[in-house]
Amino acid sequence: MKTDKLFYTIFLSQPSLIHELIPSIPPDSEYIYDAPVIKDTEFRLDGLLTPVREDLPLIFLEAQMQKDSDFYGRYFAEIFLYLYQYKIKRSWYGLLILKNRQDDLGEELPYENVLNTQVTKLYLEDLLPLKDLPPNLSLLKLIVTPETEAVELAKKILDESDNEREFQRRLNIIEAILNSKFSQLNNEEILAMLDLKTAKMPSEPVFYKEVVSYWKERALQEGEAELLIRQLTRRCGVLSDELMEKVRSLSIPELESLGEALLDFQGMSDLENWFQNNNNENR
Repeated sequence: MKTDKLFYTIFLSQPSLIHELIPSIPPDSEYIYDAPVIKDTEFRLDGLLTPVREDLPLIFLEAQMQKDSDFYGRYFAEIFLYLYQYKIKRSWYGLLILKNRQDDLGEELPYENVLNTQVTKLYLEDLLPLKDLPPNLSLLKLIVTPETEAVELAKKILDESDNEREFQRRLNIIEAILNSKFSQLNNEEILAMLDLKTAKMPSEPVFYKEVVSYWKERALQEGEAELLIRQLTRRCGVLSDELMEKVRSLSIPELESLGEALLDFQGMSDLENWFQNNNNENR
């Protein structure tokens, strides 16, 4: 589940990556991430990206990093059950992020037509020998890049940022990826590996501690808060100004907690109960 969340973070913070992998999707599209339950089964969709524009297709995103001979059967069963149960009236695409071509994911023949016409498959290991990739694809390449080469690639991605906001978004993703690669290191040690004291910033130089502070307190918090507000609006209905301000005032850990909880929300009362319960815990 931690790996799945990493991919969704990448796609939500770098929405133009969808266009790079599925060219028919406009590069400026925005998405709301959801993980809906398929009722009366044990299925839960790992990732559903819903474009804000209603004329664009749903995208069923799945990251599969190991062999699973039942994968294709389960993946398509989840999609079609969702389309049926939620009375979907728009088109859809599948997007599969896979580690390599050798892993057994089940028999493709029963799903051959839909695989060839509506599903895009990206094998991360195919990116390893490629040079001068666009930054978004470089972020995906970083996931499977060997530890000995990962830090240099991460620095290159940061150096190619066009502005400070883009630098902070990429830094957020890169830290999460390197955390999974260097699990024995803490956040500060990982950021030190990136040599942020001398990193090329797109604006005036910022020292290491200032970069970390800005990233954690502004870019990440504001970005997560606005994303959660969009997700909560879709799941619970239009939020009052008071509720939106409550979301924006949450700390980073509280935003992450709410993000986990909203996947099980059924309406506005669940959101209100979450705030009441968390207020009680903090007293």
